[in-house]
Amino acid sequence: MPVFSNNIAIELAELQELRGIDFVNRLKTITQMSAFRLVQGESFIYAIGGEKSDDYSNLIKAARKATEHGYTVYILPNPKSIRTADFIFERKGVFKLFDLKTISGKSSVGNRLQESIGQTNRVLLNLTGDYNLRHLATDVRHYFENSPSSLEVLIFKGNKKISITRNIAESSGFLKMQLKAFR
Repeated sequence: MPVFSNNIAIELAELQELRGIDFVNRLKTITQMSAFRLVQGESFIYAIGGEKSDDYSNLIKAARKATEHGYTVYILPNPKSIRTADFIFERKGVFKLFDLKTISGKSSVGNRLQESIGQTNRVLLNLTGDYNLRHLATDVRHYFENSPSSLEVLIFKGNKKISITRNIAESSGFLKMQLKAFR
């Protein structure tokens, strides 16, 4: 496990206490830290160490998909004493913090989403295999029901991307809309 400067660990720990513009400003501050380096062979992916982590391959694969959708991606370190998200995404001056959940099985979305509660209010689901879309929609809806502070579930499946916010998940046509989005 790489050693991270106390500065990034402190910044990440304090992030969890911030809201609104203070939260966004802290995300910007973190992305401007000199410890971030462009990942070799990538154009819009930056990281601080972590290449030896077990999740690094999944992080890079998801980050590449995010760059295809116009994001600049900052892969966050994982200091031992802090539950942190995995990414900061920036696009057109908008900064968002995401926790990555790579889904390769047929019934793990619900459990994986529950793991993110309390870590960040945005989750990126990177679906690497087939997943029943009705179950996916139900799991996402339950996630929002169980996590009042959650704002967004971003889903990558192949080259498709869909962003589901709380309002969308609670709408009456959510399932039908979800099924259309991935066809």
